[in-house]
Amino acid sequence: MSVTPTLPLLKRVPPGAWTALAWCVSVAYPAVVLGGKPDHPVSHAGGTAGHRDWALLTAASLVAFSAAALLRRRPLLSIGLLLVATLAVTDATRANVELPLTALLAVDVALCLVTAARPRRTSRAALALVLVVLITHLGMVPDNTFGLTTATYDGAPAPGTVFVVDHFQLTTSLPHIGVSDQGVLAAVIAWLVGRSIRQSREHAAVLSAQLATQAVTAERLRIAREMHDTVAHSIGIVALQAGAARRVIDSRPDRARDALTEIETAGRETLSGLRRMLGALRQAEQDTGAETAPLHQPAGLADLDRLAAATTAAGVRVDVRWQGERRPLQPEVDLATFRIIQESIANVVRHAEATFCQVSIDCRTNDEVAVEITDRGRGHGTTPGSGYGLAGLRERVTMLHGEFHAGPRTGGGFRVAARLPVAGGAR
Repeated sequence: MSVTPTLPLLKRVPPGAWTALAWCVSVAYPAVVLGGKPDHPVSHAGGTAGHRDWALLTAASLVAFSAAALLRRRPLLSIGLLLVATLAVTDATRANVELPLTALLAVDVALCLVTAARPRRTSRAALALVLVVLITHLGMVPDNTFGLTTATYDGAPAPGTVFVVDHFQLTTSLPHIGVSDQGVLAAVIAWLVGRSIRQSREHAAVLSAQLATQAVTAERLRIAREMHDTVAHSIGIVALQAGAARRVIDSRPDRARDALTEIETAGRETLSGLRRMLGALRQAEQDTGAETAPLHQPAGLADLDRLAAATTAAGVRVDVRWQGERRPLQPEVDLATFRIIQESIANVVRHAEATFCQVSIDCRTNDEVAVEITDRGRGHGTTPGSGYGLAGLRERVTMLHGEFHAGPRTGGGFRVAARLPVAGGAR
């Protein structure tokens, strides 16, 4: 059964709700902090405007809440409506009223959310819309130095002014930033914050996709190794027994019958292993939220005697020698050790043209287990370590931080040796 993780509470809140909350805060701020007076409705002449127009405030709030509801579907229209509501509720359409920073809270929150969630073209258009409105409003405030200050000196331009266009002044001096300028800076900061959130999400999505790809690749390699280990040895036994049966079917029918029995047994065991593997894979697909299930009941050194007996019956005698006391191993070490022996014996059967191989398992030390498989055949390949089977064994040993060697012997034949740490296991 698929299990979807529950998002944190703050992430379950829709963007429109955050925008509506920001509007409520901007509207309630004058009543809480300024004792119910309008939020900074001060003209440049120093006069004070009258009390709030509650009808206008209610209408502007309805427009703002409608904008919040449209934020996800029509972001540009939503920000435009928020700007209209903000200008209306602050009476900022008058030429002598500055636009307070707190009144832009809902606009800045909406701009940040749109930039974080919408395409770049939409976020840039939203920023341009806000900046056009705010910069236009800057020109409505008398004697406002664009982008730097609202201060003037006895009605004259500020020192260092390069040129003046209507109420806009460009100056090379660095005085304080005025109230109206702060709204522009706050909008840019809100856009930058939203852009940073968007980039973080995109980076996290890329990392998640890479991890998913790596997990799929690792799972494919695991399935390939398990399939190879399950099938390769049995197919080698089947081929060997089939050849023996073909040679003696006329002269020794009883031997041929025994060989066919071994072929039937090996085929049934392989088919059973493949069915377990496919069943486990289907179960893993259904249990999406669960950990990856093993492909089938893992083999181990407990199956070594059965493996040696089956190979001996096929015509290649396997001599198993234990050094030290046999003891339980960690599951991953036990499985890897068995797979090394199984693949090496399968290579002897398929490639070495040998009638004998020796398997040595050294358990005399407590911190590692060593295994060695040797034969006196013609070798397994022209290059040491060639073939998917040996490559898979090398990967298994490397994952367990062990050592692996495979190559021709000096006196003839082939040797596979591995050392696996026991105490640490897989890390």
